Amino acid sequence: MKIICIADTHNTYNDLILPDGDMLIVAGDIDTYHGKILFNLFNNWISSLDYKYKIVIAGNHDKYFAENNIVNTPYIYLNDSGVEIEGVKFYGSPVSPKFGHWYFMKERGDESTKVWKQIPDDTDVLITHGPPYGILDETAFKNKVGCYDLLQRVLKVKPKYHIFGHIHEAYGIEKKGETTFINTSVVDFHYNLKNKPIVIEI
Repeated sequence: MKIICIADTHNTYNDLILPDGDMLIVAGDIDTYHGKILFNLFNNWISSLDYKYKIVIAGNHDKYFAENNIVNTPYIYLNDSGVEIEGVKFYGSPVSPKFGHWYFMKERGDESTKVWKQIPDDTDVLITHGPPYGILDETAFKNKVGCYDLLQRVLKVKPKYHIFGHIHEAYGIEKKGETTFINTSVVDFHYNLKNKPIVIEI
């Protein structure tokens, strides 16, 4: 299965050049902060794409997802939930460590640990909005801001892939042990479309 991965489109998705594949994964920050109009525009766009499967999670800028019951979408919406497709087990969560007044955020420690404990032990592809601590999580100010509690769970579960975004300037791929980590943010620190979608095979 050929999977196309993107995150942090922040309403630049119409300008993306997407390769062919079997599945599209969107790892949050579509950017629906200003409501239903942006939500509908994203749904119209993703409906037009010719992928057999589409998986979407929300991110901290996705106010509409946080404040509404998301149903009847043209994609599989994962919100601390999973799905099995062609024998591959996917699990998705919008959660990232708390800062400012955004959405889907949890305090580090017990609060976030409760979320990550829900990740099944047999997950093949983990999709989160935020990165784990120390892996593709360094900001432009040289701070590592990933979630330590998420890292501990990922090291235990050992998914084949962990796909995320959130920290735009940390785009890239890094393999540690049995897991390939992918920060697939397509915009840069200034929210300009810069990075290409990342393609994986599973």
